[in-house]
Amino acid sequence: MKITNKGRIVQIICLSFFIFCAFSACKSLDPTLKPALSKVPTAYSTVNVPVQIPTQTLENLVNQRIPPVLFSEKSMDLGNGIIGDLNFSRNGMVKIEAVDEQRMQITLPIKVQGEVGLKPGGLRNLFQSKIPLDQSFSPVVLINPEINSNWSLGISEFELVDLGGTMSLNVLGMELELSQLIQKEIQNYASKNLTTNPDLIKLKPIVDQAWSQVGKPVFVDFQGKKMAFSIQPDSIKLSENFTPGKGYNLNLGLSGKVNSHPADAAPSRAFPLPKLTENKNLANQLEILIPLSLTYVEIDDLLKENFENQQIRVNKTTVFTPANFRSQAYGEKLGIKMEFHAEQSNGDAIDGELFLVGLPTFDAEEQVLIFDKVNFNLKSESKKAKMAASLKKGKIIRQLNKKLRFQMADVMEESLGGIRERLAFQTPYADLKIVDLEIYPDGFYPTSTGLEIQLKATGKVDVAWK
Repeated sequence: MKITNKGRIVQIICLSFFIFCAFSACKSLDPTLKPALSKVPTAYSTVNVPVQIPTQTLENLVNQRIPPVLFSEKSMDLGNGIIGDLNFSRNGMVKIEAVDEQRMQITLPIKVQGEVGLKPGGLRNLFQSKIPLDQSFSPVVLINPEINSNWSLGISEFELVDLGGTMSLNVLGMELELSQLIQKEIQNYASKNLTTNPDLIKLKPIVDQAWSQVGKPVFVDFQGKKMAFSIQPDSIKLSENFTPGKGYNLNLGLSGKVNSHPADAAPSRAFPLPKLTENKNLANQLEILIPLSLTYVEIDDLLKENFENQQIRVNKTTVFTPANFRSQAYGEKLGIKMEFHAEQSNGDAIDGELFLVGLPTFDAEEQVLIFDKVNFNLKSESKKAKMAASLKKGKIIRQLNKKLRFQMADVMEESLGGIRERLAFQTPYADLKIVDLEIYPDGFYPTSTGLEIQLKATGKVDVAWK
């Protein structure tokens, strides 16, 4: 096809425009600039676990906590001039039923054993013997249990609904009805020992024992660097209620800052838990941000290990060999300076310095850290090198992108294993484990000292009650 002069002029204009654009793109990156760094978000994590404790599990817990002997008293005043040495003990298994959102009904079989007699003086001087007592009944009580902010369990309301039997005694041919006296005695006992004591059962030792295992640092190996992270709770939230016919609903939430540590400087114990506050979140969720970091010296070592003196073919005639890497922040991007030596097939050699910047990004399909929005600036005494870099810029970037890739699958899998292991544990009452657990990089943030990578772990907590 014959090309006219006019056509050649158009070709020259187009070529000149392409070269101008290439040079402009190359020169648009100024290595001397110091763009503002992106703000690194605080690594903050939340866990919220809504669970329903079945009635059967509640009964097992209560039956384990109630002692065989409820109380025993000498010279108990039973009224009408009668005193007794009585022992109140369990006489079977406790039964529990939720009656509304706040209260549960407890049926407690009780055996009363002992002796009763007359008070000193009067007829007591004539009748010295005491009458043995061995009777059973099953009182039904309504209680309103509450968990306080200091991790203690109290009972704010106690009502004896039914004594569950009659208590009578025959003294000197007289039938004495003791039911009201026993009922009064139970109510007095509850007033003195239950409702007036908000810290009836201290749950903190039990919670601390579990947290001492769950809250310990988790260790990971990131690019050959041993690191640890731990959660420092600043909020523990709780809500509770009953569902009649089903059980006890407990909604526990934890949130706090995630700290990263060198492996040899990780804390030896879990951070202390704060006081409880009200929880309004009903979702089952786990979201943990894991901050990992690499200093620029460590990044330089990684670049050297993976790319030092590796030959990168730019085109059919030129092989590019980088060396002497120096990384730095360039705003939200990561900047890498490198010296290079290029050999051409005609024997010519070109030396210079390349400043490459790119936005750290995660390739979910290949599970690697890559660089997006790549740009570079080339410095060389060779005008030919500058021209070639401008004309072949796109290809150079593609070749560099193929090389600048860091595997992250191993560190994510190790983090998954560490989280699963730490947050899955067994108790005498229930087994806990994490389900649907996923982990992925949530952000890359160049800082003044290095690159921070935040991994996000998400999932749910599954509880199997015994």
